[in-house]
Amino acid sequence: MADERLIGLGASAGGIETLFELVAGLDHDLPAALFVVLHQSASARTTLPDLLGRRCELPVDAARHGAPVRAGRVVVAPPDRHLLVQDGRVVLSRGPHENGHRPGVDPLFRSLALEAGPSATGVVLSGLLDDGAAGLLEIVRHGGNAVVQDPGEALFDAMPRAALDQVPGAVVAPAGAVGTALREIVARDPLGTRRPSPQLVYEVRVSRAQPPETVDEDPPGEPAGLACPDCSGPLFALGDDRLHRFRCRVGHAWSQDSLRSAQDVVVEHALYEALRALEDKAALAGRVADAADSRGSALVARRSRRKAHEALRQAAVLRRLLSADVDDGEDQDGHDESTTEQEGQEGR
Repeated sequence: MADERLIGLGASAGGIETLFELVAGLDHDLPAALFVVLHQSASARTTLPDLLGRRCELPVDAARHGAPVRAGRVVVAPPDRHLLVQDGRVVLSRGPHENGHRPGVDPLFRSLALEAGPSATGVVLSGLLDDGAAGLLEIVRHGGNAVVQDPGEALFDAMPRAALDQVPGAVVAPAGAVGTALREIVARDPLGTRRPSPQLVYEVRVSRAQPPETVDEDPPGEPAGLACPDCSGPLFALGDDRLHRFRCRVGHAWSQDSLRSAQDVVVEHALYEALRALEDKAALAGRVADAADSRGSALVARRSRRKAHEALRQAAVLRRLLSADVDDGEDQDGHDESTTEQEGQEGR
């Protein structure tokens, strides 16, 4: 599909409001196929296609696996499926989560880079953390175009800022002007062709949930000495000095920021497990002490109460750690989008 103009739109927290404004500014005759990924809960029943369709002059469809790619239409990813393009058709995949998400923005962007090369355009909108930055860089590295929502007007500016860190030459526009930027981009002829890199081919294949080509195939990188938060498998370092990313053998992928956020969740879970174990230990020791008292075994009772006291002392340390203030600027992505989407839908 080298001659087809393919445009990917990626958003997270604050994305509902941004997409409403963006699609309202799209031309009714825009000669490109558009694909939308919004982070959302896997169990959500989304009405996003209907909501966008009320505001957009282009037809808006929920993605269907195997449907042909058509210019002048907007296709929206469903919950719990990566939205990809292959050989001129829509692919919905339950491939590994990327940055803790499915659908993910990076898989869509990489798919467009592989499918269309210089005819691909990626658009990064409001959201937390940095999903979309790596995929946008791949689009540009393969000759395509990049558009980023102006961070100053985004409800959540982390995704736009991360995208600009990787692609500082991207077109920057407020949501309402993105349609104009896209019209200007598709009016220009694509510049040349680019052969896809082996890493791009590998990562798109993983997102499609295709099996490895060899039994012992590992991600194309060095062991990072870190564990995957999703499956506890070893992570391999991908990318270069400009962009640090990680992928495990089964395919879960993490940016640097998303991995740190997921590790925070893993650590908190582990601390709560340890707290529960210590308080269970104290409760059991207390029961043993009470039973010993009833039998007149004072020595056993004293020993058990000492054990209960020590366990409670250790548990108190964990409770102080868990209740300590954290930097609100490092909130993990993925908890508020479904709420934001629901509020956006209920408010309209």
